[in-house]
Amino acid sequence: MGQRWVWNGVGASSMALLLAMPGAWGQTAPLTEDTAETPESCEGLDQDSVEEGDRCEETETPEAPSSDDVVEPEAEAEPEVEAEPFDAGDTLRITVTAELTPEDAQDVPVSLTTFSETQIEDANITTLDDVADRTPNFTFFPGGANRTAAFYSLRGVNNFNAFSRDAVGFFVDDVPYDFAGFIDQDFTDLERIEVLRGPQNTLYGRSSSGGVVNIVTRRPTNEPEFRTALSYGSYGDFETRLSLSGPIQDDELLFRLSGSYSTQDGFVNNQLLNDDVDGGRTFTGQGQLWWTPNEEWDVRLNVSFGDYREGANPYVLVGAADPFNAPLTFNGFNDLVTNAQSLRAEYSTDAIRFTSITAHRFSSQRAAFDQDGAAADFLINAPDFSSRVFTQEFRLQSPEGAERLQWILGGYFESGSFRNDRRIINGAANPPANQGTITSDGTSTNRSLAAFGQASYDLTEALTLTAGLRYENTRASINFDQTFTTPGGLTFPTVQVDNAETTGSALLPRFVAEYRFSPDLLAYGSITRGYRPPGASFEPITADAALFDAETSWNYEIGLKSAWLEDRLIVNLAGFYSDTSNFQFPSINPGTGAVAVSNADIRTLGAELEVIARPISGLELSAGLGLVSAEFRNGNETFTGAPLAGNRVPFSTDITYNLAAQYRSEAGLFGRLEVIGFGNTVFNDLNTDQQEAFALVNARLGYEFDNYGIYVSANNLFNTEYVTQAFDAGAGLAGTFGPPRTFGVQFRASF
Repeated sequence: MGQRWVWNGVGASSMALLLAMPGAWGQTAPLTEDTAETPESCEGLDQDSVEEGDRCEETETPEAPSSDDVVEPEAEAEPEVEAEPFDAGDTLRITVTAELTPEDAQDVPVSLTTFSETQIEDANITTLDDVADRTPNFTFFPGGANRTAAFYSLRGVNNFNAFSRDAVGFFVDDVPYDFAGFIDQDFTDLERIEVLRGPQNTLYGRSSSGGVVNIVTRRPTNEPEFRTALSYGSYGDFETRLSLSGPIQDDELLFRLSGSYSTQDGFVNNQLLNDDVDGGRTFTGQGQLWWTPNEEWDVRLNVSFGDYREGANPYVLVGAADPFNAPLTFNGFNDLVTNAQSLRAEYSTDAIRFTSITAHRFSSQRAAFDQDGAAADFLINAPDFSSRVFTQEFRLQSPEGAERLQWILGGYFESGSFRNDRRIINGAANPPANQGTITSDGTSTNRSLAAFGQASYDLTEALTLTAGLRYENTRASINFDQTFTTPGGLTFPTVQVDNAETTGSALLPRFVAEYRFSPDLLAYGSITRGYRPPGASFEPITADAALFDAETSWNYEIGLKSAWLEDRLIVNLAGFYSDTSNFQFPSINPGTGAVAVSNADIRTLGAELEVIARPISGLELSAGLGLVSAEFRNGNETFTGAPLAGNRVPFSTDITYNLAAQYRSEAGLFGRLEVIGFGNTVFNDLNTDQQEAFALVNARLGYEFDNYGIYVSANNLFNTEYVTQAFDAGAGLAGTFGPPRTFGVQFRASF
């Protein structure tokens, strides 16, 4: 924030691990006599009067030489040939809106990873899993190949308690995404992705204790545009992506339509039924209208939907000889349907900007899957969830380009409801007393009101101080009934909760100091208060356990952002420490699948390093490293009473790293090789279920010509087996595995 340095006519670089390759950019024109700097002695003259080749060194007109003075001229010395300047198109600098105003990413005093449009296409990023793989200290754990119950961790803060407020704010074109089962979706037609680590409370409407993932799709264009991508790969994986953009009324009303369709056979075969467990088809679409009636107004209407008709989560026994060939009693299914609408209106003048964002999102999941991972008829999980969220945000802020003082004031309202009609069927493999169906029937609601603001002021050209404050008030309630029905048809009530309600409020400050040693070197430090409000468990095990307390944290971060060698090398480093009180975490009963939410204190310590270089035109090298230690300081596991102090927080991978080398030649050849690595990961609070360290190797080769490109790829080249989720399902440790080795070919075109 504050006074921003500008040089070379470009904005600053991101800390992105994967950035656009230089071959896609234009070349810098060499310096010529027409563009050469006018000698100092020509100052004050009309530039048009200086003829090409004039020297202007003499300030007096010399006398004409006599014939005696005439001598033969010496041979003119050949001019020195300077090395060709570095191509400005190779710049690593990028403009972001992480702090809600366009600015240089190297000037943002936050640990930040960004992906530009070209980076997204080069790495073929289409899901949050793809984003997390290339972001230090961000891990994403999907339930196999399908879009259900994904878990994530950002700096050790996770959504293991999947039905409380998300620890990370996920925004797609200003629409906040909610609930773990509804965030793991396909994204298409992307312009930019920004991942901010650490609490973000004083700039965004929905607060977040772990960070923000801000996804921005491509805007409509004033010129007609058409893009397409067709892919085919292993396991019958077919996908097509399309986008169409252009004017309805030139320079005033523009539109964009985009969407995708894909099918896949699935990775896991059910030996008992001789059929695929996972796989299926997906269909997504988005429409945008962009209206700019004059210079002051900017109005955007977005609508989107997703329809996923897939097989079930493929839970298999961990340690099986072949996790992609499993004996299951039931194949199951997963149907996920979402839609979202948003209206963003911005009024901007030289003195002020006002923004209104109105959004609505509905999501529904109906599924059933064999959760025990074995041939025994032990446990069938059949969720039936739906969620509806309405949000309204207002922002008033300083204009773009404000120099010494930048400020923002905002207000936020959110109203949401969650419906739970889940069935858990305990089959014949259970003890007779446990056999039967557990039926849940519950509705939980939440309401949030918040006011927030932040101001940054340049005390000097080098030193900027920032202070922010947020006040948030929340209310959550639940009505819930649960019954148990025996195989003989007898039904017994087990849990009843009548209008349990909790409220909470918090003041959340933020302080930042940043110092610019030079336009290429920034150091910063921050202190931020994090918060997750109190809530209601979506499926309480008792009436007394229906509610859980608010989670609060103090977060400390220091960082260094630097650019070297005329922006051909960027090195960014951040260190952080967090103390969290009343961390919200669940315990799972292996016999019944019941989930109890508890609170405990945790401590988190870690660091992030990102390096990216373009030593020569066309070649890009990048590396990212994340280290995190997240441990319980107290607390007990709900069902066993075992102490948790010293245990690691679930899903907090201790080391994440990525390495990539990419080359794009002027002749159109493209190549990319990357290594994505993970340290040890624990999946439960007792730390008994773990995934050891592993690494994945991906490769991509292509040829690009005119407006076309064709690529071949190999993911998980060495066929590494790894678990994405695991838990004690009663019959043993069951889990989902990441995809095996796959190959594919892709064709792209744009007009």
